[in-house]
Amino acid sequence: MIAVVLLAAGQGTRMNSRKPKILHEVGGRPMVLHAFLAAAAVANRRPVLIVGPGETGVPALISDRAEYVVQPEALGTGHATQMAADALRGRAEQVIVTYADMPLLRAETLRRLAAAQRENGAAVALLTVPGDATSAFGRVVRDERGGVVEIVEVAEARRRPDAAELLAIGELNAGVYCFDGDWLWSNVGALPVREARRGREHYLTDLIEMAVGQGRAVVAVAADDPDEGLGAGTRAEMVEVERAFRRRVNSHWLACGVTLVEPDATYIGPDVTIGQDTVIWPNTFLQGTTTIGEGCIIGPNAIVRDTQVGCGCRVEQVLLDGQRVLDGTTVRPPL
Repeated sequence: MIAVVLLAAGQGTRMNSRKPKILHEVGGRPMVLHAFLAAAAVANRRPVLIVGPGETGVPALISDRAEYVVQPEALGTGHATQMAADALRGRAEQVIVTYADMPLLRAETLRRLAAAQRENGAAVALLTVPGDATSAFGRVVRDERGGVVEIVEVAEARRRPDAAELLAIGELNAGVYCFDGDWLWSNVGALPVREARRGREHYLTDLIEMAVGQGRAVVAVAADDPDEGLGAGTRAEMVEVERAFRRRVNSHWLACGVTLVEPDATYIGPDVTIGQDTVIWPNTFLQGTTTIGEGCIIGPNAIVRDTQVGCGCRVEQVLLDGQRVLDGTTVRPPL
């Protein structure tokens, strides 16, 4: 039995927005919805979302497909995870914990992480991504035998005498974990208090060192796609996440036999389907629940939204919204 906890209580103040950051869209969907759909595909019960006091936007979006637990105070990721104890203790052998602002994290990766935890009998399996010394992600520290011994956050690394060595570590913590459920609930309440930028907090990452100290196995699983570790805390970071999302979607359609004349100038939403041998020209936006048939030419300069386009059609320099285009039809502005 696998349960998933999504940490969704962050205020996202750096986004400088009136709405929570996880409700900002990437690829045509709120970030939290991407994260929720991946979680729901893996979990054997409704995912648990940890939300802040008075949060209404997330429950309105996801409704009763999730269970909601309020974190009354922002006391860190460890404290947020602890809030799910009453809902999940004794109800799941494995507990995946991740963030609601990671829209590129895939269900396949969560399954692989759970398999690694189960097969190794580990207290925790954590997802890692590659990075460099400029990254804000925590560093995965290993011993001389290659075993994971701790995760060191950047702020803490800078205070240590071996700061340069720590920051040079190229294996980074993505912030995605699969825990042995019983072990998690027996230990998360004992996390130490850390002095953080926002005050005193309990870091979920300290569970790694706790597990090692108890002689329990900790395993690291490298992400197949480093983009899965991307999150968005600022609008500048959202630009990078959106670009990564577009790269992934465009790569999918290229592999499916669709020609993208200029992928960097093409936008394809997550709920769009495209037939084989269709050609998409630049400055084309395919949005909503749009379906494009086989052998079409779409664009340049076309916006197609919530529209069904048949096979063998040509659509260029127009806006189609909620339309139906029959097979073999050409749609373009009048000369």
